[in-house]
Amino acid sequence: MVIPASSAAHALSAPSPWIARWSHLLAPGCTVLDVACGSGRHLQWFASRNHPVFGVDQNIATARALVPGAQLVQADIEKGPWPFVTPQGPRTFGAVVATNYLWRPLLPVLLQSLAPGGLLLYETFAAGNETVGRPARPDFLLQPGELLRVCGNLQVVAYENGYLPDPDRFMQRIAAFAAPLPVPGAAAIPRHTL
Repeated sequence: MVIPASSAAHALSAPSPWIARWSHLLAPGCTVLDVACGSGRHLQWFASRNHPVFGVDQNIATARALVPGAQLVQADIEKGPWPFVTPQGPRTFGAVVATNYLWRPLLPVLLQSLAPGGLLLYETFAAGNETVGRPARPDFLLQPGELLRVCGNLQVVAYENGYLPDPDRFMQRIAAFAAPLPVPGAAAIPRHTL
């Protein structure tokens, strides 16, 4: 379910501070998939940093106008098939981005859509939000530690779960890497600048 945000930070073209904070971790020029891309604010952010961008949403009109170079797919990803499929399975991307969106059945597909060494940037509403506003249904709120459990096979670089003011909301967010392909002679643990 896509959840509309009411804060100024969600204004057209303004990227989420979490996405902006961790976007330096993307490999130069890697492909970026924005799930439930909405107005295209993150598509615009990554395209302006020379990343080929892909987006999927039920309504792509605003994103198409904002980021004409984006490869957009109009699809209902909650009721229909995943639109980025190859004969080998889900197409992979250097980064998968999702904000203010939660559809639990899609989470495994999003992880499978990460290329080796690809980065997942995910943030959405969490338990506790029902005390300050919408969304309030448990179906649309991450439970404590849920993203950590979902990303158990990824290398987590950053994770937060808590309250944010202005507007009041409870959020959970993560930046985590898929395992890279083994490279002979490379360091066993990748260095990701914080």
